[in-house]
Amino acid sequence: MATVKKKKEKISVFSGNVYIKASFNNTIVTVTDLMGNALSWASSGELSFRGAKKSTPFAAQSVCEAAAKKAMDYGMKEVNVYISGPGVGRESA
Repeated sequence: MATVKKKKEKISVFSGNVYIKASFNNTIVTVTDLMGNALSWASSGELSFRGAKKSTPFAAQSVCEAAAKKAMDYGMKEVNVYISGPGVGRESA
C-alpha cells in the first residue's frame, strides 16, 4: 500500500515585525509575523563571525541582510522594527 504525502502549503505573509537584540557580544535578529510566530532569524555566530568580530557593526549589517532574505521568501514587504540592547550594532542593523 502506497503512502500519500500532502504538499506543504507555502506561507504568505505581507507584513511583520523585526526584533533586533544588540548586545556587547552578539547581534540577534528575529523576523516574525504580526501574531509573533517566528519566520526567520539570524545571528552573528550563525554567519561564522567569531570572537570580537561578532560585535562589530559590519556583522550586525550582515545579520540583518541574512534574516531579511529569508523573510522575503515568505513574501514579506512591510516590517515594524524593534531594537533592544546597548550593543555597537544598533545603528548599522
